[in-house]
Amino acid sequence: MILSLATRRTGIWSAAASLAFSLAYIIAQLFEWAGMLGSGGGPNASSTALGIFLLLAPSLLLGPAFVVLCAALHVSAPADRKVFTLAGLAFAIMYATLTGMVYFVQLTFVAPRIASGETAGIELLLFVPYESFLFAIDLLGYSLMSAATLIAAFGLPLSSRAKFARFAMIANGAILPFLALQMAFPVLIWPAAAWAITFPLAMAAILNMFRATAQGEQEP
Repeated sequence: MILSLATRRTGIWSAAASLAFSLAYIIAQLFEWAGMLGSGGGPNASSTALGIFLLLAPSLLLGPAFVVLCAALHVSAPADRKVFTLAGLAFAIMYATLTGMVYFVQLTFVAPRIASGETAGIELLLFVPYESFLFAIDLLGYSLMSAATLIAAFGLPLSSRAKFARFAMIANGAILPFLALQMAFPVLIWPAAAWAITFPLAMAAILNMFRATAQGEQEP
């Protein structure tokens, strides 16, 4: 299958953006868990205003980038497997919508009030790991993202370069149960943390796949 220049470029830039934003979040999360952003450290501590900004700003941008990437994957998929990439795109849109609302509220409404110490009356909106409404919504969002990579993987071309991308996307999809069940079993954060490996790996593999196609390779 020969891709248009617009599809190739969109795939390249959206994969690169998804990779960059995910790595920015991962680095910030490591600092957060180490207690270097003002919180108590560890996976159960609530973030400070600084932590919210460094963690959620790239996360907010990751959503749209991932949706655009899924759109590029759908356009580039072989006709007989487009049902998989279309379903993946649908799940990606749900993920980006849910997490986008959470992160926008945190960045524009909650973080300024945490910074000023005026959190009375907004307890429902505080992002407290395993103890808040919005944290549960966030876990649902990332469960949908894993579902998106899992199902879209089966829509990739059957080329050698797409083979590794498919493997990485399925691996990212495999952590779905650990994300979805975390509210009931917080210890699942540790296997779910594999997202910090599987998602960037999948984005890098997809980026390489689109780059190879852009250099003249045709996908069957």
